[in-house]
Amino acid sequence: MTITPGRSGGRSRELRAAARPIGRRRFLGLTTAAAALAFAVDLPATGTAAAAELDARRITDFPFTLGVASGDPLPGSVVLWTRLAPAPYQPDSGLPAERVDVDWEIAEDETFATVVAGGTAVAHPEFHHSVHVEAEGLAPGRVHYYRFRVGDWLSETGRTRTAPAADSPVSAMTLAAVSCQAYHDGYFTAYRHLAEDDVDLVLHLGDYLYEYAVGPAGGARNYTDRSLPALFDHETETLEDYRLRYSLYKSDPDLRAAHAMHPFVVTFDDHETENNYAGAVSENDVPAEQFLLRRAAAYRAYWENQPLRLPQLPVGPDMQLYRRLQWGPLAQFDVLDTRQYRSDQAYGGAKHAPGPESEDPSRTMTGAAQEQWLLDGWSTSRALWNVVPQQVCFAQRRLDLTPEPAVSMDAWDGYPAARRRILDGVKAAGIQNLMVLTGDLHRGYAFDIKDDFDDPFSRILGTEVVATSVSSGKDGEEKPSNWVTYTAANPHLRFYDGRRGYTTVTLDGAAARADFKTLSYVTTPGAPMTTAASVVTEVGNPGFTPA
Repeated sequence: MTITPGRSGGRSRELRAAARPIGRRRFLGLTTAAAALAFAVDLPATGTAAAAELDARRITDFPFTLGVASGDPLPGSVVLWTRLAPAPYQPDSGLPAERVDVDWEIAEDETFATVVAGGTAVAHPEFHHSVHVEAEGLAPGRVHYYRFRVGDWLSETGRTRTAPAADSPVSAMTLAAVSCQAYHDGYFTAYRHLAEDDVDLVLHLGDYLYEYAVGPAGGARNYTDRSLPALFDHETETLEDYRLRYSLYKSDPDLRAAHAMHPFVVTFDDHETENNYAGAVSENDVPAEQFLLRRAAAYRAYWENQPLRLPQLPVGPDMQLYRRLQWGPLAQFDVLDTRQYRSDQAYGGAKHAPGPESEDPSRTMTGAAQEQWLLDGWSTSRALWNVVPQQVCFAQRRLDLTPEPAVSMDAWDGYPAARRRILDGVKAAGIQNLMVLTGDLHRGYAFDIKDDFDDPFSRILGTEVVATSVSSGKDGEEKPSNWVTYTAANPHLRFYDGRRGYTTVTLDGAAARADFKTLSYVTTPGAPMTTAASVVTEVGNPGFTPA
């Protein structure tokens, strides 16, 4: 989504200075470019143990201020995450540049009477004292509890879940889809409700944080009981900036509660780095070598602050984020990255009617390798439901009722040839129950995915659920001003609501049910949650109908 904030000229000069010694031709042409980037933004070597060891008894303040989290569950494994930050709003988080031993344990019960796994991980200062434990040997398809210990300090208890075994019977699962949580636009009340909801998995579809400045009053939160430090009051561009912004977001008690209760599967969109960037192309057309320095810093901080596995650790400005997870024979999740490899937006990224520039068949949303990976995964899938968590609107979304209506050049509408290849892949693989999960739009939508969106009689190939924002866009309204236009212009649109919240999707052997859960306000805390609408799509009969 496009918002126009102020820019930080001083920090841009910092990045230019770091990029200058590399040189554009050499930067783009040599295989050492990633290493040069890592050096330029002071990103450390993986797994380095050069730092001295900190005696945990020297940690005099509670170090688990950012909570705990888990993610990417496999049948016998799950990632456990925490980050030590006694002073989260300081650049060093209140710790010296020394490594710290962190004990962890997993149990079958909340009292830890039956501990099933444990060990010691190292919180390296090079990784901002974050901890990523890939716990193995766990029982599949069950709830586990976990916690961390440093010296005499004990973290809160987290609750997580392993995926079912590949061949185990799974009658149903419920997931939650969330996206777009601008701190400065309101409270994360949706996460408080989500923490209390009965879901197996949370899929975060992008814009976990925003790069824009957050003033002392927290923007629309309008704090009167605290004043945020001035170091948040500028746009994020450096590694330190991004790390601090994650500290701000993760200190939110509602977000912490949701992470502690459910495993998350995350993928980023644009704001974790910069609004509407495309591959190596910045929104503001800064030189590629300068922008990729910023992207390297953003990706590094993203990995440090999310429950991600080691294969997702970025190398310079590159991060392997697309990946596949299974939920027994019931569902296959193909998590996409539609930001890192895409072609630049056509027509300058402005809303525009489809035309030769956007319809160029060479244009890609995912890059060739990821696109082939997705199609190959479908060709071998034996799952009943094939679910694609990704970032931007996949279905056609006409924005007006003119003879040549405009569409978003940042969404799949701006990359119709790439969408055509995906739809052809659905048909070639014989995928019967496709569901795309999307964020980005700050609205809740339910779409039928048509083989040909311009033909009202065209076959329906799947469905798309667009989860509204957690807070971005502030309070919102049930029927936005464009509600009549959008519903008339898009006959495959089955639901549209402009309030904040999240969506749950229950998959079973007969159908998928999406419940759109909304809040009436987020600029003040404590809003109650209501279900605005529910829609279902039957196995073997794609297309949404009211529940």
